[in-house]
Amino acid sequence: MTNLVLYTNPQSRGRIAHWMMEELGLPYETVWMDFGPNMKSPEYLSVNPMGKVPALKHGDVQVTEAAAICAYVADRFPEQNLIPPVNHPSRAAFFRWMFFAAGPLEAAVTAKSLGWQIPEGKSGMVGFGSYDQTINALEKALTPGSYICGEQFTAADVYVGSQVGWGLMFGTIEKRPVFEAYVGRVYARPAALKTNRINEAYLKSKA
Repeated sequence: MTNLVLYTNPQSRGRIAHWMMEELGLPYETVWMDFGPNMKSPEYLSVNPMGKVPALKHGDVQVTEAAAICAYVADRFPEQNLIPPVNHPSRAAFFRWMFFAAGPLEAAVTAKSLGWQIPEGKSGMVGFGSYDQTINALEKALTPGSYICGEQFTAADVYVGSQVGWGLMFGTIEKRPVFEAYVGRVYARPAALKTNRINEAYLKSKA
């Protein structure tokens, strides 16, 4: 038994971690969390003090934040081939672009969505510099191969693909051909399709 327990909500970033668990292909338990008091209960706050999802328990280990969950699971179960081997050159790209998406990309997209303006001359104080710089860097990362690590699909594609997919859906990321082709590839994966079916079925059951 792997003792993997995922805490999630279908209308949250929990779908990223859920997709990751399906890509992993190992047994796991899903704990559906409702927004509100359920996430702020003492029991759940002992899992994630932020009172949000996703969160993952693996035995006595607890991991929060979708990018961290993707990286942890891939690293913990390397035999599932969701991370390049240690000392392989593409392992650097795995971590680089995974955390680029979790940091500069999410910050830039959030700033654009909320209409935050960086004061002139202050772009060096924010991690993403500017929205245009960030989106151009993302395009560069996705140009050389089919995936972040060339032709190997990895956990980084679960996270980056989710961020780009949501950005295209909500109009916060420009619809460049490279982005649309990338999202088309990763969203067509059986694990991604299964994750959406599971989450939509749960939502329907709650309606």
